[in-house]
Amino acid sequence: MSDLIAGIDLGTTNSEIAVFVDGQVQVIGPGDTRMLPSCVGFSTSGELLVGEAARNQQALYPERTVRSIKRKMGGQETVTLHGKEFTPQEVSALILRELAEWAHGSLGERPQKAVITVPAYFSDAQRNATREAGALAGLEVVRILNEPTAASLAYGYGDGSRHTALIYDLGGGTFDVSVVTVEGDITEVLASHGNNLLGGDDFDDLLAKRLLEEFQKQHGIDLRQGNGAAKKKLSYEPYVKVREEVLVIENGKPLHLEIEISRDEYEAMIRPLVESTLDNVSKALQDSGKKPSDMDAILLVGGSTRTPLVSRLLTEHTGLEPRQEVHPDLCVALGAGVLASRLAGHNVERVLVDVSPYSFGISYLGQRGGVPYPHCYRAIVQRNTPLPLTRAESYATIHPYQTEVDIQVSTSASRVWWRYRNRTRCSAACASIWTAFSRSQRWRSRPENPSTSRSLTRLVPKVRKRSRPGGSGYRSYTSRAAKWSTRRMRPPCRWGKRSWKRC
Repeated sequence: MSDLIAGIDLGTTNSEIAVFVDGQVQVIGPGDTRMLPSCVGFSTSGELLVGEAARNQQALYPERTVRSIKRKMGGQETVTLHGKEFTPQEVSALILRELAEWAHGSLGERPQKAVITVPAYFSDAQRNATREAGALAGLEVVRILNEPTAASLAYGYGDGSRHTALIYDLGGGTFDVSVVTVEGDITEVLASHGNNLLGGDDFDDLLAKRLLEEFQKQHGIDLRQGNGAAKKKLSYEPYVKVREEVLVIENGKPLHLEIEISRDEYEAMIRPLVESTLDNVSKALQDSGKKPSDMDAILLVGGSTRTPLVSRLLTEHTGLEPRQEVHPDLCVALGAGVLASRLAGHNVERVLVDVSPYSFGISYLGQRGGVPYPHCYRAIVQRNTPLPLTRAESYATIHPYQTEVDIQVSTSASRVWWRYRNRTRCSAACASIWTAFSRSQRWRSRPENPSTSRSLTRLVPKVRKRSRPGGSGYRSYTSRAAKWSTRRMRPPCRWGKRSWKRC
């Protein structure tokens, strides 16, 4: 096992690691433990705590503990622990490092490479943050894998039949739904939709709010307390009695909380959240060109799918009874382990065809209302396009002898621009930008210099000089020199020396 590659599910609530052992993919851990709570903290003595120990101290020392860090991945927000600032990547790296130590304790060898799963709707920034977390943990991330895709690998492992399935993944902090087809050793994702800010944590918050209101009604004191255990019991019990002793002490008297919550009451709380996921189910089916009747199965992934309301609403919406044959908490890690084992050269016959969760495009100079407009959007990679892929389009520079261009890339979902600056010398007026979107979902750009005699004067329209009452007027524009003259008013739009437009 010199080329050990691990499959890791870096989850919001729990994380797991899977490797190829004794001819099959297994989720491993110390003793009977298979799930590592995604919690990091410091004890009162300054000792680093990861996993169960950190989660156990959260109620007493919430300021010393961090959970659900996955929701902050890709952002600029930091957390403070033990008087030190930590980025989400650094906190996630501590979780990944602990999982690697689990593998070392079980196998006698620490993995150096890993396949790490992310929600299908993770942005490029969030995926890069996950890669950075792996690097900080001493792991070479050989592949970033979408969680629904990993689940399809786990469910399809060892089954050579062809089927089309809808994978419903409701985890602790994120939600994804994907339509996939499996035939022989090929798994293809047809469409994906999701919500990065919806999961079991939101169910916990609603339940905690209910208990908070009851405690405030009984004692007149505002209190917040997590109740994940009550939520789990309501998945298989008609009601649950919550009793918390000595929550606070007022005037020397300990105050307790005792309340009984029925499953019907709990499901009424979370029903709007679960119903909102059905819109994503409909969109995924529409984008894939499939109907509910075309599905051979609905596969449930994530611990939050144990709530009976989820299965019931899915059945009402699609007419199909969901399946939960693989452990919903472990199937993503198992799927990542299948791909990791195959990359390591083990005989795990499964070929993966993933899709882009977003449309990716660029900004260019075009026209709007008959005048030049520098922020026209052109989608180069359409959403749900199979990966890997290559796309090529030609664009012209704005100024003669222009040597640099700024490429502004955006996703169709957010339309929040992020800039990829590609500075290069190009002798021709027309530059073809080659883009690629690989399985790791990272952009590359390469300028080319095809020979062209296209004149810039044919690419940029003339705009007549206009004037307003009072003598003030717009700047005049000449297409031959491709420059604005220095008149009084600013132009309807303006662009820099690195602008470009479509040919």
